[in-house]
Amino acid sequence: MKGRERKIVRLPNFEYLEPGTLDEALEILHVHRGNCSVLAGGTDLLVRMKQRLLTPKHLISLKSLDHLNHIRQENGSSPSEKDEVTKIGARTPLADISRSDIIQKHFPGLFQAIESVGAPSIQHHRGTIGGNLCQDNRCLHYNQSAFWRSGRQACHKAGGNICYAKEGSDRCHATCQSDGAPMLMALDAKVTLLRKDGQRTLPLEDIYTLAGEHPLSMEPDEILADIQIPLPGLGTGNAYKKLAYRSAIDYPIASAGVVVQTSQEKNSEPVIEKSRIVVGAMSSAPMMLAQASKSLEGKSVSDQDALKKAAAIAMDHASAFATDNVGSELGYRIRMVAVLVRRALDEAIKRARSEA
Repeated sequence: MKGRERKIVRLPNFEYLEPGTLDEALEILHVHRGNCSVLAGGTDLLVRMKQRLLTPKHLISLKSLDHLNHIRQENGSSPSEKDEVTKIGARTPLADISRSDIIQKHFPGLFQAIESVGAPSIQHHRGTIGGNLCQDNRCLHYNQSAFWRSGRQACHKAGGNICYAKEGSDRCHATCQSDGAPMLMALDAKVTLLRKDGQRTLPLEDIYTLAGEHPLSMEPDEILADIQIPLPGLGTGNAYKKLAYRSAIDYPIASAGVVVQTSQEKNSEPVIEKSRIVVGAMSSAPMMLAQASKSLEGKSVSDQDALKKAAAIAMDHASAFATDNVGSELGYRIRMVAVLVRRALDEAIKRARSEA
Protein backbone atom coordinates (compact mmCIF):
# COMPACT_ATOMS: atom_id res chain seq x y z
CA MET A 1 0.00 0.00 0.00
CA LYS A 2 1.36 3.38 -1.02
CA GLY A 3 1.42 6.22 1.46
CA ARG A 4 0.79 6.02 5.17
CA GLU A 5 -1.37 3.13 6.33
CA ARG A 6 -4.61 4.24 8.00
CA LYS A 7 -5.20 2.78 11.44
CA ILE A 8 -8.78 1.73 12.20
CA VAL A 9 -9.83 1.81 15.85
CA ARG A 10 -12.12 -1.13 16.49
CA LEU A 11 -14.43 -1.96 19.34
CA PRO A 12 -13.29 -4.70 21.75
CA ASN A 13 -15.12 -8.03 21.61
CA PHE A 14 -18.45 -8.18 23.44
CA GLU A 15 -21.81 -9.95 23.38
CA TYR A 16 -24.61 -7.74 22.06
CA LEU A 17 -27.96 -8.25 23.78
CA GLU A 18 -31.23 -6.59 22.78
CA PRO A 19 -33.99 -7.35 25.33
CA GLY A 20 -37.55 -6.93 24.14
CA THR A 21 -38.97 -5.89 27.50
CA LEU A 22 -37.83 -3.90 30.50
CA ASP A 23 -38.15 -6.97 32.75
CA GLU A 24 -35.87 -8.90 30.42
CA ALA A 25 -33.31 -6.10 30.49
CA LEU A 26 -33.35 -6.02 34.30
CA GLU A 27 -32.92 -9.80 34.43
CA ILE A 28 -29.89 -9.63 32.15
CA LEU A 29 -28.36 -6.88 34.29
CA HIS A 30 -28.97 -8.98 37.39
CA VAL A 31 -27.35 -12.08 35.91
CA HIS A 32 -24.33 -10.29 34.44
CA ARG A 33 -23.99 -7.76 37.29
CA GLY A 34 -20.79 -5.77 36.89
CA ASN A 35 -19.83 -7.32 33.55
CA CYS A 36 -22.14 -5.42 31.23
CA SER A 37 -22.89 -1.88 30.08
CA VAL A 38 -26.16 -0.29 28.99
CA LEU A 39 -26.30 1.10 25.45
CA ALA A 40 -28.79 3.87 24.71
CA GLY A 41 -27.46 6.25 22.05
CA GLY A 42 -23.85 5.20 22.51
CA THR A 43 -22.30 8.62 21.87
CA ASP A 44 -20.20 8.38 25.03
CA LEU A 45 -20.04 4.62 25.62
CA LEU A 46 -18.81 3.51 22.19
CA VAL A 47 -16.05 6.12 22.12
CA ARG A 48 -14.79 4.96 25.52
CA MET A 49 -14.86 1.35 24.34
CA LYS A 50 -12.79 2.22 21.27
CA GLN A 51 -10.26 3.92 23.53
CA ARG A 52 -10.23 0.77 25.71
CA LEU A 53 -11.33 2.82 28.70
CA LEU A 54 -14.19 0.36 29.07
CA THR A 55 -14.30 -3.28 27.94
CA PRO A 56 -17.64 -4.83 28.98
CA LYS A 57 -18.27 -8.49 28.24
CA HIS A 58 -21.93 -7.78 27.46
CA LEU A 59 -23.64 -4.77 25.89
CA ILE A 60 -27.37 -4.39 26.62
CA SER A 61 -29.20 -2.27 24.05
CA LEU A 62 -32.30 -0.33 25.12
CA LYS A 63 -33.31 0.10 21.50
CA SER A 64 -36.59 -1.83 21.83
CA LEU A 65 -37.67 -0.45 25.20
CA ASP A 66 -40.22 2.17 24.13
CA HIS A 67 -41.46 2.21 27.73
CA LEU A 68 -38.44 4.44 28.47
CA ASN A 69 -39.18 6.91 25.67
CA HIS A 70 -41.76 9.54 26.66
CA ILE A 71 -42.45 13.10 27.79
CA ARG A 72 -45.64 13.55 29.78
CA GLN A 73 -47.22 15.41 32.67
CA GLU A 74 -48.74 13.60 35.65
CA ASN A 75 -49.06 13.76 39.42
CA GLY A 76 -46.06 13.26 41.69
CA SER A 77 -44.82 9.76 42.51
CA SER A 78 -45.81 9.87 46.20
CA PRO A 79 -48.87 11.00 48.22
CA SER A 80 -46.89 14.00 49.48
CA GLU A 81 -46.20 15.13 45.90
CA LYS A 82 -49.61 16.29 44.73
CA ASP A 83 -48.34 18.87 42.27
CA GLU A 84 -47.87 18.03 38.65
CA VAL A 85 -44.51 16.82 37.42
CA THR A 86 -43.11 16.37 33.96
CA LYS A 87 -41.68 12.90 33.39
CA ILE A 88 -39.05 12.25 30.75
CA GLY A 89 -38.10 8.67 29.93
CA ALA A 90 -34.38 7.99 30.09
CA ARG A 91 -34.28 6.72 26.48
CA THR A 92 -36.00 9.82 25.11
CA PRO A 93 -33.90 11.30 22.29
CA LEU A 94 -32.48 14.77 22.90
CA ALA A 95 -34.18 15.99 19.73
CA ASP A 96 -37.61 14.99 21.07
CA ILE A 97 -36.95 16.94 24.27
CA SER A 98 -35.92 20.09 22.43
CA ARG A 99 -39.02 19.84 20.20
CA SER A 100 -41.42 19.26 23.09
CA ASP A 101 -44.00 22.00 23.71
CA ILE A 102 -43.98 21.09 27.42
CA ILE A 103 -40.24 21.61 27.69
CA GLN A 104 -40.19 24.82 25.67
CA LYS A 105 -43.06 26.32 27.68
CA HIS A 106 -42.13 25.36 31.24
CA PHE A 107 -38.40 24.58 31.12
CA PRO A 108 -36.66 26.92 28.66
CA GLY A 109 -33.41 26.42 30.58
CA LEU A 110 -33.55 22.69 29.89
CA PHE A 111 -34.32 23.45 26.25
CA GLN A 112 -31.16 25.60 26.15
CA ALA A 113 -29.08 22.85 27.77
CA ILE A 114 -30.30 20.14 25.41
CA GLU A 115 -29.88 22.34 22.35
CA SER A 116 -26.22 22.81 23.29
CA VAL A 117 -25.42 19.08 23.47
CA GLY A 118 -23.22 17.94 20.61
CA ALA A 119 -23.95 18.50 16.96
CA PRO A 120 -27.47 18.22 15.43
CA SER A 121 -26.61 14.74 14.17
CA ILE A 122 -26.06 13.59 17.75
CA GLN A 123 -29.26 15.22 18.97
CA HIS A 124 -31.42 13.79 16.19
CA HIS A 125 -30.02 10.31 15.75
CA ARG A 126 -28.20 9.05 18.84
CA GLY A 127 -28.12 11.13 22.02
CA THR A 128 -30.60 10.41 24.85
CA ILE A 129 -31.28 12.27 28.08
CA GLY A 130 -30.37 9.23 30.18
CA GLY A 131 -27.04 8.90 28.40
CA ASN A 132 -26.31 12.58 28.95
CA LEU A 133 -26.91 12.27 32.70
CA CYS A 134 -25.01 8.99 33.07
CA GLN A 135 -22.00 9.75 30.87
CA ASP A 136 -18.66 9.08 32.48
CA ASN A 137 -16.57 11.94 33.80
CA ARG A 138 -13.90 13.27 31.48
CA CYS A 139 -10.29 14.35 31.88
CA LEU A 140 -7.79 15.67 29.36
CA HIS A 141 -5.20 13.25 30.76
CA TYR A 142 -7.48 10.18 30.79
CA ASN A 143 -9.77 10.35 27.76
CA GLN A 144 -7.07 9.39 25.30
CA SER A 145 -6.24 6.34 23.20
CA ALA A 146 -4.78 3.23 24.77
CA PHE A 147 -1.50 3.91 22.91
CA TRP A 148 -1.30 7.46 24.30
CA ARG A 149 -1.97 6.30 27.85
CA SER A 150 0.58 3.46 27.61
CA GLY A 151 3.42 5.96 27.73
CA ARG A 152 2.78 7.07 31.30
CA GLN A 153 1.92 5.71 34.72
CA ALA A 154 -1.75 4.81 35.25
CA CYS A 155 -3.82 7.51 36.98
CA HIS A 156 -6.39 6.97 39.75
CA LYS A 157 -9.24 6.53 37.26
CA ALA A 158 -7.22 3.87 35.43
CA GLY A 159 -6.42 2.00 38.65
CA GLY A 160 -3.15 3.76 39.47
CA ASN A 161 -2.01 6.11 42.24
CA ILE A 162 -1.55 9.47 40.57
CA CYS A 163 -3.72 12.35 39.33
CA TYR A 164 -2.22 14.28 36.44
CA ALA A 165 -4.88 16.99 36.75
CA LYS A 166 -3.96 17.84 40.35
CA GLU A 167 -0.47 17.02 41.52
CA GLY A 168 -0.26 15.09 44.78
CA SER A 169 -3.96 14.33 44.95
CA ASP A 170 -5.03 11.03 46.49
CA ARG A 171 -8.13 10.83 44.31
CA CYS A 172 -9.32 11.35 40.75
CA HIS A 173 -10.42 14.80 39.61
CA ALA A 174 -12.12 13.84 36.34
CA THR A 175 -14.87 16.35 35.56
CA CYS A 176 -18.60 15.92 35.02
CA GLN A 177 -19.29 17.72 31.73
CA SER A 178 -22.95 16.87 31.26
CA ASP A 179 -25.10 19.74 29.99
CA GLY A 180 -28.37 18.26 31.20
CA ALA A 181 -27.34 17.52 34.79
CA PRO A 182 -26.71 21.09 36.09
CA MET A 183 -29.98 22.40 34.67
CA LEU A 184 -32.04 19.45 35.88
CA MET A 185 -30.47 19.74 39.35
CA ALA A 186 -31.40 23.42 39.42
CA LEU A 187 -34.95 22.38 38.48
CA ASP A 188 -34.99 20.08 41.54
CA ALA A 189 -35.42 16.98 39.37
CA LYS A 190 -35.67 13.46 40.73
CA VAL A 191 -34.79 10.19 39.01
CA THR A 192 -36.18 6.67 39.26
CA LEU A 193 -33.75 3.76 39.16
CA LEU A 194 -35.00 0.24 38.42
CA ARG A 195 -33.53 -3.16 39.23
CA LYS A 196 -34.88 -6.70 39.22
CA ASP A 197 -36.00 -6.67 42.85
CA GLY A 198 -37.35 -3.13 43.11
CA GLN A 199 -36.86 0.54 42.44
CA ARG A 200 -35.86 3.76 44.16
CA THR A 201 -36.58 7.42 43.49
CA LEU A 202 -34.09 10.01 44.65
CA PRO A 203 -32.98 13.58 43.91
CA LEU A 204 -30.85 13.76 40.79
CA GLU A 205 -27.94 15.21 42.77
CA ASP A 206 -27.78 12.00 44.83
CA ILE A 207 -26.70 9.84 41.88
CA TYR A 208 -23.42 11.79 41.65
CA THR A 209 -20.72 10.69 44.10
CA LEU A 210 -18.14 13.52 43.76
CA ALA A 211 -15.57 10.76 43.12
CA GLY A 212 -13.99 11.00 39.68
CA GLU A 213 -13.07 7.30 39.62
CA HIS A 214 -16.70 6.21 40.11
CA PRO A 215 -18.87 9.26 39.46
CA LEU A 216 -22.29 7.55 39.71
CA SER A 217 -23.89 5.98 42.77
CA MET A 218 -26.03 3.66 40.63
CA GLU A 219 -25.64 -0.05 41.29
CA PRO A 220 -24.30 -2.22 38.42
CA ASP A 221 -27.71 -3.85 37.96
CA GLU A 222 -29.74 -0.62 37.94
CA ILE A 223 -31.23 1.22 34.95
CA LEU A 224 -32.19 4.87 34.94
CA ALA A 225 -35.89 4.79 34.06
CA ASP A 226 -37.09 8.39 34.07
CA ILE A 227 -36.53 11.95 35.24
CA GLN A 228 -39.26 13.82 37.14
CA ILE A 229 -39.32 17.62 37.13
CA PRO A 230 -41.74 19.62 39.31
CA LEU A 231 -43.90 21.93 37.23
CA PRO A 232 -42.79 25.51 38.04
CA GLY A 233 -45.33 27.87 39.56
CA LEU A 234 -46.17 31.40 38.50
CA GLY A 235 -43.35 33.87 38.84
CA THR A 236 -40.66 31.22 38.32
CA GLY A 237 -37.99 31.39 35.64
CA ASN A 238 -35.08 29.18 34.63
CA ALA A 239 -32.07 29.53 32.35
CA TYR A 240 -28.88 27.74 31.30
CA LYS A 241 -25.60 29.22 30.13
CA LYS A 242 -22.61 27.33 28.75
CA LEU A 243 -19.04 28.15 27.78
CA ALA A 244 -17.37 25.91 25.20
CA TYR A 245 -14.80 26.23 22.41
CA ARG A 246 -17.41 25.63 19.72
CA SER A 247 -20.91 26.58 20.84
CA ALA A 248 -22.97 23.51 19.91
CA ILE A 249 -20.33 20.83 19.43
CA ASP A 250 -17.99 20.65 22.41
CA TYR A 251 -18.45 19.67 26.01
CA PRO A 252 -18.77 22.68 28.34
CA ILE A 253 -15.66 24.00 30.05
CA ALA A 254 -17.97 25.86 32.45
CA SER A 255 -21.76 26.08 32.73
CA ALA A 256 -24.54 27.33 34.99
CA GLY A 257 -28.16 26.31 35.50
CA VAL A 258 -30.39 28.68 37.47
CA VAL A 259 -33.99 28.72 38.75
CA VAL A 260 -35.50 31.83 40.35
CA GLN A 261 -38.87 31.91 42.13
CA THR A 262 -40.30 35.38 42.75
CA SER A 263 -43.13 36.78 44.89
CA GLN A 264 -46.58 37.47 43.48
CA GLU A 265 -47.36 40.65 45.43
CA LYS A 266 -49.13 43.32 43.42
CA ASN A 267 -48.14 46.98 43.15
CA SER A 268 -44.61 46.30 44.40
CA GLU A 269 -41.24 45.21 43.05
CA PRO A 270 -41.06 41.39 42.85
CA VAL A 271 -38.82 39.77 45.44
CA ILE A 272 -36.75 36.61 45.03
CA GLU A 273 -38.28 34.03 47.37
CA LYS A 274 -36.04 31.15 46.37
CA SER A 275 -33.29 30.38 43.91
CA ARG A 276 -31.21 27.36 42.92
CA ILE A 277 -27.81 27.93 41.34
CA VAL A 278 -25.88 24.95 39.96
CA VAL A 279 -22.49 25.14 38.28
CA GLY A 280 -21.28 22.44 35.90
CA ALA A 281 -17.99 21.31 34.32
CA MET A 282 -15.94 22.47 37.32
CA SER A 283 -15.89 19.42 39.57
CA SER A 284 -16.48 15.67 39.60
CA ALA A 285 -20.22 16.38 39.94
CA PRO A 286 -22.49 19.36 39.24
CA MET A 287 -22.19 21.79 42.15
CA MET A 288 -25.33 22.94 43.97
CA LEU A 289 -24.25 26.30 45.41
CA ALA A 290 -26.42 26.71 48.49
CA GLN A 291 -24.80 29.86 49.87
CA ALA A 292 -24.94 31.73 46.58
CA SER A 293 -28.57 30.66 46.15
CA LYS A 294 -29.59 31.65 49.68
CA SER A 295 -27.90 35.05 49.40
CA LEU A 296 -30.64 36.12 46.97
CA GLU A 297 -33.60 35.30 49.21
CA GLY A 298 -35.62 38.40 50.04
CA LYS A 299 -33.73 40.55 47.53
CA SER A 300 -35.48 42.62 44.89
CA VAL A 301 -35.21 41.23 41.36
CA SER A 302 -33.66 44.56 40.33
CA ASP A 303 -31.04 44.57 43.10
CA GLN A 304 -27.93 44.53 40.92
CA ASP A 305 -25.57 44.41 43.88
CA ALA A 306 -27.24 41.27 45.22
CA LEU A 307 -27.05 39.58 41.82
CA LYS A 308 -23.40 40.52 41.45
CA LYS A 309 -22.64 39.23 44.95
CA ALA A 310 -24.38 35.89 44.30
CA ALA A 311 -22.35 35.43 41.11
CA ALA A 312 -19.14 36.23 43.00
CA ILE A 313 -19.97 33.73 45.75
CA ALA A 314 -20.63 31.09 43.10
CA MET A 315 -17.24 31.77 41.52
CA ASP A 316 -15.42 31.62 44.86
CA HIS A 317 -16.98 28.29 45.84
CA ALA A 318 -16.44 26.77 42.40
CA SER A 319 -12.78 27.78 42.47
CA ALA A 320 -12.15 25.48 45.45
CA PHE A 321 -13.06 22.44 43.34
CA ALA A 322 -12.02 23.45 39.84
CA THR A 323 -9.28 21.35 38.25
CA ASP A 324 -7.11 21.97 35.20
CA ASN A 325 -8.21 18.96 33.16
CA VAL A 326 -10.49 20.07 30.34
CA GLY A 327 -7.99 21.76 28.05
CA SER A 328 -8.68 25.38 28.99
CA GLU A 329 -6.78 27.77 31.28
CA LEU A 330 -8.04 27.21 34.83
CA GLY A 331 -8.14 30.84 35.94
CA TYR A 332 -10.21 31.80 32.91
CA ARG A 333 -12.77 29.06 33.58
CA ILE A 334 -13.09 30.13 37.21
CA ARG A 335 -13.65 33.78 36.27
CA MET A 336 -16.26 32.79 33.73
CA VAL A 337 -18.36 31.08 36.41
CA ALA A 338 -19.36 34.50 37.74
CA VAL A 339 -20.21 35.68 34.22
CA LEU A 340 -22.32 32.62 33.39
CA VAL A 341 -24.18 32.66 36.70
CA ARG A 342 -24.96 36.38 36.36
CA ARG A 343 -26.22 35.95 32.80
CA ALA A 344 -28.35 32.98 33.79
CA LEU A 345 -29.81 34.90 36.75
CA ASP A 346 -30.68 37.88 34.56
CA GLU A 347 -32.41 35.66 32.02
CA ALA A 348 -34.24 33.58 34.64
CA ILE A 349 -35.53 36.74 36.36
CA LYS A 350 -36.72 38.14 33.05
CA ARG A 351 -38.65 34.93 32.39
CA ALA A 352 -40.03 34.89 35.94
CA ARG A 353 -41.41 38.41 35.53
CA SER A 354 -43.03 37.52 32.23
CA GLU A 355 -44.72 34.50 33.90
CA ALA A 356 -46.01 36.45 36.93
